[in-house]
Order: sequence, then structure tokens, then C-alpha cells
Amino acid sequence: MTIASPDRDLFVWVVEHRAEPLDWLFVTLSVLGYAGLMWIGLAVLLAWRCGRPVLVTTALTAGAVWAADLLTLTIKASVERTRPYAVVPEADPLLRADVGQSFPSGHAATSFAGAVMLAYLVRRYVPALFALAALTAYSRVYVGVHYPLDVVVGAALGTLVALTVIAALRLRLRLRRRTSEAPPRRRATPPAG
Repeated sequence: MTIASPDRDLFVWVVEHRAEPLDWLFVTLSVLGYAGLMWIGLAVLLAWRCGRPVLVTTALTAGAVWAADLLTLTIKASVERTRPYAVVPEADPLLRADVGQSFPSGHAATSFAGAVMLAYLVRRYVPALFALAALTAYSRVYVGVHYPLDVVVGAALGTLVALTVIAALRLRLRLRRRTSEAPPRRRATPPAG
């Protein structure tokens, strides 16, 4: 007997309402999303195209993406939620190249971390970045490897990680400005004598 839950029911609804002509798209997005490499590649391309420092943009994006991935791996190890295709008969996964547990989605976390960082660093293509992040996150439910809650929590974690990196960057810039704006120190005059 299977216990019903809104999360499980929504998962089943998604996999039972797949549109076969779109299967290739969601499988491709899932494959490209591994380890956040798609976002690091996009960082290089968008920084170059928008005239931003390529190395800095790429390093900051990679840092946020990989921090989000590491956070999800840590949570997965402690929560240990089984992948839906292992327990839901209707899952019919289109892809099984997954390591680890289900909660939270690493793809969703890395996608939203990458989208938020690039939206801040490049400041162009924001709607396209978030559409790509949302489609990549959704692809994980569509291909049958994550529950919707896994994806929502992963997206929230990725967003939080990127916002934390951005806050640290802004703080560093403020501190640097204060240091450069401080009046020069007066040199003590030697006593007469």
C-alpha cells in the first residue's frame, strides 16, 4: 500500500502527463545540469559577451554553484530521502544517472545559484537565466528522479547561497571604499629639541 501525499501526487501527475516530443529537451537539461557545469560555461560566455571580467565572473559563479551543490549533498546524506523511481511504481524514469538521495535537488540548487549570480554579475538576460534555471529544476521531476518538494527546496537553497555570496561581495566593496575614502593619517612631528 502506498501512502498518498501532495508531493507524491504532483510527481505522479507530472510523469503521467509528459509530452513525448519534449522528452529530449528535459533529458538534455538534466544531463547538462550535472555539477552545475552548464552555469559555469554560461558564466564564461556571458561575461565575454557583455564585456565583464571573464575570470572573476566565472570564479564567483563556480563558487556559488559548487557551494550550493556541496550544501545539497550534505543535506541529502542526513535526510536520506529515496528517489521516487525506487518507490513510486508510476515513476517510469527517463534517466537514472543519479548518485545519492532525492532531497533536496542538487540540479535545482546549482541552477538557481548560477542564475542569481549571473543576474547580479552580468545584469543581462535575467528572464532567460531564470527561465533556464526553472526548466532545469522542473526537468528533474519530469524525468522522474525528484519530487516537486525536492526541487523547490533545492531552488531556495541555491538562491540563498548565491545571495549570501552577493552580500559578502557587497560588504567587501563597502569596506574597501571606506578604507580608500579614509583621510590620510597625519605624521607625528618630531619634538623640537
